[in-house]
Amino acid sequence: MKTLLQVDFPYTGPFGDEMTTAMKELAESIAQEPGFIWKVWTENPDTQEAGGIYLFEDEASARAYLEKHTARLMGFGIPHVNGKVFGVNEALSAIDNGPVSLS
Repeated sequence: MKTLLQVDFPYTGPFGDEMTTAMKELAESIAQEPGFIWKVWTENPDTQEAGGIYLFEDEASARAYLEKHTARLMGFGIPHVNGKVFGVNEALSAIDNGPVSLS
């Protein structure tokens, strides 16, 4: 079953175009993760938060990535990482134009 991973954490910047420049190599490495399908990057300078919504082929890939990414973020000095894993109901998501495909 396709699996959605939601991650957020405290982040003081950079945001916007500066974030794009600073995180380009990280984005390229994420794209190579096992089971990875896509990521939507999230940022909120007003609340000093960042993160992302990811889609993986399966729960095992999502959980493995969450463990790896949490360790990486903590290595960057991020004190707390919120991560949630959800199964995707592809049939209902397709009705509402969710970017998942029926297998």
